[in-house]
Amino acid sequence: MADKDDERGSFGEQPLAVGSAKPPKPHHAGHRDRLRQRFREAGAGALADYELLELLLFRSIPRADTKARAKVLLKKFGSLAEVLGAPEHLLREVEDVGEAAALDLKIVAAAAQRMARGEIKGREILSSWMQVLDYCRAAMAFEDREQFRILFLDKKNALIADEVQQTGTVDHTPVYPREVVRRALELSATAVILVHNHPSGDPTPSRADIEMTKTIIASAKPLGISVHDHIIIGKKAHASMKGLLLI
Repeated sequence: MADKDDERGSFGEQPLAVGSAKPPKPHHAGHRDRLRQRFREAGAGALADYELLELLLFRSIPRADTKARAKVLLKKFGSLAEVLGAPEHLLREVEDVGEAAALDLKIVAAAAQRMARGEIKGREILSSWMQVLDYCRAAMAFEDREQFRILFLDKKNALIADEVQQTGTVDHTPVYPREVVRRALELSATAVILVHNHPSGDPTPSRADIEMTKTIIASAKPLGISVHDHIIIGKKAHASMKGLLLI
């Protein structure tokens, strides 16, 4: 006979002690499933920016409410595009975001840039101008330093290559016209579109921007290389030197 004082057994055999009720579920329980379902059924257009950002944060912050974090990120940086475009070190500075979430957001941003570039790769650029502007904005608008980018085109104005030639400071990028022309010749490009960003947000061309562009045009023209435009990208807008009749 078993000892009556032997209380060993499975957990299922033990009565619940007073006060041992299951803890309440966190308030965000079920929210993630509901948000995913809304996205699945109604698409991204049915969700606010903070809700899309929540969805992105779900995987890197698996056991906490992401709504507050999403709203803090949007308040700090201004928009979903600016959150994705923010430097990783600034994302990490936001309370409760952390390294994993910051890295995941930059991966999403990189994927979005690749997708935008895919929209113009191999296409006739001048007939896909809005896609070109969308790509340049995604790639450069929220960089904290100036970048000088060149889109190299073939004789049909299709994109051969897209390269960042120089990265500078917050308000200056050194540009070498000879290097622009040399690289165009290496790629057998017959035309280029010059692009750079103004981290200040104001895309207005400076006198130095205009003079540099005219120097590149003068260097490229004798070699049969056209400069179609020089686009300056700001956070909210862009400027086309050709559209402004500056070149």
